Amino acid sequence: MTTTTEQLSATTLLRFATAGSVDDGKSTLVGRLLHDSKSVLTDQLEAVEHASRNRGQDTPDLALLTDGLRAEREQGITIDVAYRYFATARRRFILADTPGHVQYTRNMVTGASTADLAVVLVDARNGMVEQTRRHTAVAALLRVPHVVLAVNKMDLVGYEESVFAAIAEEFTSYAATLGVKNVVAIPLSALAGDNVVERSAAMDWYGGRTLLEHLETVPVGSDPRQEPARLPVQYVIRPQSAEHLDYRGYAGQIASGVLRVGDAVTVLPSGRTTAVAAIDALGTQTDVAWAPQSVTVRLTDDVDVSRGDLIAAGCTAKAPVKDIEASVCHLNERPLHVGARVLLKHTTRTVRAVVEDISYRIDISTLERRPGGEGLRVNDIGHVVLRTAEPLALDPYADNRRTGSFLLIDPADGTTLAAGMADEPFETVRRAAEAANEEDWV
Repeated sequence: MTTTTEQLSATTLLRFATAGSVDDGKSTLVGRLLHDSKSVLTDQLEAVEHASRNRGQDTPDLALLTDGLRAEREQGITIDVAYRYFATARRRFILADTPGHVQYTRNMVTGASTADLAVVLVDARNGMVEQTRRHTAVAALLRVPHVVLAVNKMDLVGYEESVFAAIAEEFTSYAATLGVKNVVAIPLSALAGDNVVERSAAMDWYGGRTLLEHLETVPVGSDPRQEPARLPVQYVIRPQSAEHLDYRGYAGQIASGVLRVGDAVTVLPSGRTTAVAAIDALGTQTDVAWAPQSVTVRLTDDVDVSRGDLIAAGCTAKAPVKDIEASVCHLNERPLHVGARVLLKHTTRTVRAVVEDISYRIDISTLERRPGGEGLRVNDIGHVVLRTAEPLALDPYADNRRTGSFLLIDPADGTTLAAGMADEPFETVRRAAEAANEEDWV
């Protein structure tokens, strides 16, 4: 099996998340996107039409395509993250429709954590509000590469270009203070279908792409050839048959970069160096593999490798550490306090850890630091210092979202407590803003 430059660069899947304040029209936008792109099954559409008639509505309420939970329908809001899968002729999509309420910040973090793009909705009548800033800050914290400002309900402001331009300018300036550079603003009406899939005749002053056109063409991910290779070992394969007696392979999904036969690699945390002898993908040998392929790698030397180890490119990989500084979003109703003993799951490795310090909490609306002495409560985002029982090979989250992230788990019952991002990524955002001579936030 061989590869080409086109294969390495090809992107067929876009993960994106929607966010916005309550009643900005997120669910209607998603429903319109699914409906107008012909991604809705006939029976689904009939069910929506039936439910809409029961509510006394003359036209289908497309928001019902995503608001699937009964409690959400009764309240008329989206509470949980609603995932939808659809495809067009040009690309496949995984969409996460995240809630707008401030108390569900953790849900937005969950939905945006793996996103390549975030769609932030703004009601054209209200402009930017506190939740707009909050959602944009979370997207910056999670290093979402692309942000779309969707100025919705343009039909309710007479499709005025000046309204759109003012909101777009304010949002772009604010996003720049957070280090978000790839911002595209699109005026639309989810209810009427303007600029969602079809171009709007009422906004001929807008010459850009529709939302779907942008989603289909936005470049996703960096070139894997420019990233350091990382393969977390999921499973050690040792066939017991006589013909494969000497076979020893290390299976997992490549988190980043490219692995080639002959490449020098380091096994972490042991630090042993060796080279790639062979790569098996889908039962066939290949000379090269890249993220996010699942492969089995064989090494030239008989080194000790087990589940949880990390095979990293080169002979000078970053040394594993036991002391970790990170930003975390607390996801559990149980508070997190200094001294708490937890399990830390990083890629395929889980180790014991203790919370040595909670330096501060971050007010996501103002980006100010608050004292962390009282611990972190649900939806809080803060900076912590952790001490692990065994060394971990973490990359800075700003450099690698896969190998720079981790989970904190309650060792008593296995529930997830918090999601972490190594090396204080929010501080990077703050320093970038200060370097740009923006206002001091702290």
